[in-house]
Amino acid sequence: MTAFSAVDVIAAKRDGGVLSDEMITWMLDAYGRNEVAEEQMSALLMAIFFRGLNDHELDTWTARMITSGERLDLRGLSRPTVDKHSTGGVGDKISLILAPLVAACGAAVPQLSGRGLGHTGGTLDKLESIPGWRATLSNEEIVEQLETVGAVICAAGAGLAPIDRRLYSLRDVTGTVEAIPLISSSIMSKKIAEGTSALVLDVKFGNGAFISEPDRARLLARTMVRLGEAHGVTTVAKLTSMSAPLGRAIGNALEVTESVEVLRGGGPSDVRTLTLELAVIMLELVGLDADPATALDDGTAYEVYRRMITAQGGDPDAAMPIASLIEEVPAPRSGFVQSIDARSVGVAAWRLGAGRARKEDPVSATAGVMCLVREGDRVEAGQSLFALHADDDAHLDLGREAITNAVVIGDEPPSLDDPQLDLVRA
Repeated sequence: MTAFSAVDVIAAKRDGGVLSDEMITWMLDAYGRNEVAEEQMSALLMAIFFRGLNDHELDTWTARMITSGERLDLRGLSRPTVDKHSTGGVGDKISLILAPLVAACGAAVPQLSGRGLGHTGGTLDKLESIPGWRATLSNEEIVEQLETVGAVICAAGAGLAPIDRRLYSLRDVTGTVEAIPLISSSIMSKKIAEGTSALVLDVKFGNGAFISEPDRARLLARTMVRLGEAHGVTTVAKLTSMSAPLGRAIGNALEVTESVEVLRGGGPSDVRTLTLELAVIMLELVGLDADPATALDDGTAYEVYRRMITAQGGDPDAAMPIASLIEEVPAPRSGFVQSIDARSVGVAAWRLGAGRARKEDPVSATAGVMCLVREGDRVEAGQSLFALHADDDAHLDLGREAITNAVVIGDEPPSLDDPQLDLVRA
């Protein structure tokens, strides 16, 4: 292949040009060989942030990230494969419930997940609060667990889309996370490489999501659906609001506890509702006629969850860790809760210790926020709005400061509309 100059590729996109297949392939491959410097790839990412990629450029970019590593082969499984991916949100614990639920209905769910960054939590961080549970599995272990249990939630192996692994970290420190071509290629390269035959995308919008505007979220959804279908993965996206926290628990161990409540037939209604909506779509995509609500209520999904945790070294009966400091936040006045700002709550949980500012930062298993009220609730002055969980006074002070203005209280009940938008299909 003809060697290009990294500067020429950067300049071409900076000036609004279209990158050829050869330019994209050379740039990504050379970066993988450390022949393109980090600052040069950073410059190209910023050029893409402002100039975008057309469909053909994005197809080539995504395909090269997939072929930069191995692909998991799940064709030998006795169950149909279907996965779900969320673009992330505050209190978004759906994967912990959904994977065993859909497995209980007859599918195999290969949930290769990530860690949290900033104000949104990571599925692996949550599960690692369970004593003994391990996130890292070999490809052989993944396939075996899918066959015997039906569900696996683990870290993507180093061999899957390795260039994306590097670009993901680079995007985070260069202010290019929100670029739709870069988000979509990152998500879809990993999901296509994991070998699933069908995929449901939960694309969040609102002030607690990476993309706040519904129109941009819909564009992201359409882009990812097109990429999935182009690579042979039946893909559907659902757009859901992330303006208020999902459920009551925000934080690693707190969210595991709440997920178990839902798996045992209880838990917050919004978590249960979204889980069931996504489960119905997933089962439809792989042609399984089963009622996920029954599997939640009769304990079948909970038993699959227990087997999934046990298979990965965890103890599903172990007591979850609890923070050493818990402080409640009182309402400043009486009235009706008009809104609960998801981003403020997420930032508070992060500053309490539940999240990280850099990928290498440790997280606290016990830190987080419990939302004690919901939008529309009547509250009295001094009534507790939140319970802040922290391991030390310094983190508690940071969390208290971040959540000060998270709730708006008014004199009249608010109008609560359903903010969810339509499905996006190919």
